[in-house]
Amino acid sequence: MKKKLIYLIKIYRKYISPLKRPSCRFYPTCSEYALEALEKYGTVKGGIMSIERLIRCNPFCKGGYDPVK
Repeated sequence: MKKKLIYLIKIYRKYISPLKRPSCRFYPTCSEYALEALEKYGTVKGGIMSIERLIRCNPFCKGGYDPVK
């Protein structure tokens, strides 16, 4: 399952992300964060961390440096 999620993120980064203007308020970007979280923590915990990060990435959040811990 982890490989499928990573594959989907890579598809997003290659084909969908270039069509949108850069809008992520964090470094590393949300997709980079998701890839790193999935690699480091696996499908369940990494997936939850990625979803939480996507929820935080909104116009009302300050953003900034937010590494996978």
